[in-house]
Amino acid sequence: MEFLDHAFMQRAIVAAVLVGITAPAVGIHLVQRRQALMGDGIGHVAMTGVGLGFLMSANPVWVAGLVSIAGAVLMELIRMYGRTRGDLALALLFYGGMAGGVLLTSLSPDGSNANLVSYLFGSLATVSQEDVVAIGVLAAFVLAVSLGLRRQLFAVSQDEEFARVTGLPVRALNLLVAVTAAVTVTVAMRVVGLLLVSALMVVPVAAAQQLTRSFRATFAVAVLIGTAVTLAGTVTTYYQDVPPGATIVLLAIAVFVVFAALAAPLARRRARAAGTGAGAYGGVRPSPGTADDVKV
Repeated sequence: MEFLDHAFMQRAIVAAVLVGITAPAVGIHLVQRRQALMGDGIGHVAMTGVGLGFLMSANPVWVAGLVSIAGAVLMELIRMYGRTRGDLALALLFYGGMAGGVLLTSLSPDGSNANLVSYLFGSLATVSQEDVVAIGVLAAFVLAVSLGLRRQLFAVSQDEEFARVTGLPVRALNLLVAVTAAVTVTVAMRVVGLLLVSALMVVPVAAAQQLTRSFRATFAVAVLIGTAVTLAGTVTTYYQDVPPGATIVLLAIAVFVVFAALAAPLARRRARAAGTGAGAYGGVRPSPGTADDVKV
């Protein structure tokens, strides 16, 4: 536990825990909506925000948050109303965001794009107290939305038409998902990096889906995986001097591989149990319960 003797590691641990919780909490909705790559597009847009923050001599975390929210909302509006295909809109966000970030950073007072590296791939040593405060505030917003509106977001992510028929404000909820995804990218960029944040939003959810059967279980297991790999990656970075973002993502992929290997025998066991249960109920299974029991 000697790493906790250092102030920068204390800040890094707090940031890592917040990232590990928030990224899968939002990622589960993106996976359901078949928008797993949305985090990548927002991450590239956030690069423009980082460059703008350098240019304005402001905190890049807050500026990147505002810019990424604007980009995510624009992307969602194009998807809902525009004639431009979704993949083209995503490509525009990718390339425009990257170009804007590089250009604005080069125009900043120090005139060096080297400052972008810590935001692209994560850097524990550069996480400041101001960054921790910003990450904490943004993470609180993400968790409030993800937990407080989990049933509504689940309904919209599963079937927009059904959600619309039931009276849910589908357009507003879609925009809210986009905003929370943008905020999550901002939360995670100091630890994982903008180029790898999407993996932390998707891989823990995909790993959890290998072994779970309900939305609630998938949500809980994904958050546990995200927290575990961010903590493990942070500690590994301290002792081995390796990039934090790459380490965290590779650990998450390793968990996915292990869970996928365990999924096949577990599925066979469930199939046998289902067959036995069907016989006990005369071939009729009980109906599932609430949305929390629905497979994601």
